[in-house]
Amino acid sequence: MAEIKCPNCGQVFQVDESGYAAIVQQIRDHEFSEALEERIQQLRESQENAVKLAVMEKENQQKDALEAVNQRIADKEAEIARLTEKLAAAQTAQELAIANALADKDKEISELDKKIVELNGAIRTSESEKSLNEKSLKERYETLLKGKDEEIAFYKDLKAKQSTKMIGEDLERHCENEFNRLRATGFQRAYFEKDNDARTGSKGDYIFRDYTDADVEYISIMFEMKNEMDGTTTKKKNADFFKELDKDRNEKNCEYAVLVSMLESDSDLYNEGIVDVSYSSGYPKMYVIRPQFFIPMITLLRNAAQNAAQYRNELEVVRNQNVDITNFENDLNDFKDKFGKNVELAGRKFQDAIKEIDNSIDRLQKVKEALLGSERNLELADKKLEDLTVKKLTKNNPTMKAKFDELNN
Repeated sequence: MAEIKCPNCGQVFQVDESGYAAIVQQIRDHEFSEALEERIQQLRESQENAVKLAVMEKENQQKDALEAVNQRIADKEAEIARLTEKLAAAQTAQELAIANALADKDKEISELDKKIVELNGAIRTSESEKSLNEKSLKERYETLLKGKDEEIAFYKDLKAKQSTKMIGEDLERHCENEFNRLRATGFQRAYFEKDNDARTGSKGDYIFRDYTDADVEYISIMFEMKNEMDGTTTKKKNADFFKELDKDRNEKNCEYAVLVSMLESDSDLYNEGIVDVSYSSGYPKMYVIRPQFFIPMITLLRNAAQNAAQYRNELEVVRNQNVDITNFENDLNDFKDKFGKNVELAGRKFQDAIKEIDNSIDRLQKVKEALLGSERNLELADKKLEDLTVKKLTKNNPTMKAKFDELNN
């Protein structure tokens, strides 16, 4: 056991190891608590000082920031005052613009209302016209339908009452009436008459020809009309008339051949419309039609021929241009040939002239040399003349010497 003496009263205590350890631990805890309390107090003071310093710095910063904010507020207030004044002016201008726009809009609305009223009136008028047109079309269709029914009844009646020849003649008359009905409006320059020329042994029924404004024929059609009664025992076919129709077409110088036929009434081929039999029959530009396609057939062929005539005219212009170009090229080539020949001939003449000039130069050179030689001879003669004296002349000539002496005396 350990003894412990109290420092205040001096009393000695005996404690065991566990108690001693507890007392030591209490002492250590007390000292640590004091040191800790002192350290905490220091930290608290240091923290309070730091807080005071931070507060002072914060207050200074806040003061500076407050002054800056106050300055900015003042600037903003000035800016707000300026903008308020500007906004007031802009608002006044905007109000004026809005008033003007509203006035324009009211005017536009008024005009739109007026247009709407007009459009409503036009719509009602259009609807009325549409209704009238529908009614007119309906009436026209019913009229056409009635006409077709009447036409069918007419042909049925013809087949029941008349002979084959009479039916054929009525079909011709029908086609002629159809054409004459449109002659004044659509065929002013056209020729459509019955073929009465039988000098070649046969003739067709009708010939159609049309002409340009320059009175040039650009299309011709030979028409043959065929029909028969339902009770006819020997039924004819359309192909039975192709050869004769082609012969008539060629003899009358017609380009197209058209058979207007009521034959083979049950044939789906001929009942569907215009039938081109050129390939099957071997006869070019030959067609078979029902009577209702008579006018459309003429119109179709005529329009095609007009286009072809126009193309032919354009082609003729191009051909003439090509001919002009070809003639120009030929003339140019002919000129080149003649010019080449002339150049060649001129070259030969030039060479001959050069040779002649050279020969002339040679002759002139010889004349020059002869003249130079003559000049030298004249100089020698002159010198000899200068040296000639009476003495020299009378030398060895006593007669002449005596004569000169006599003259001198």
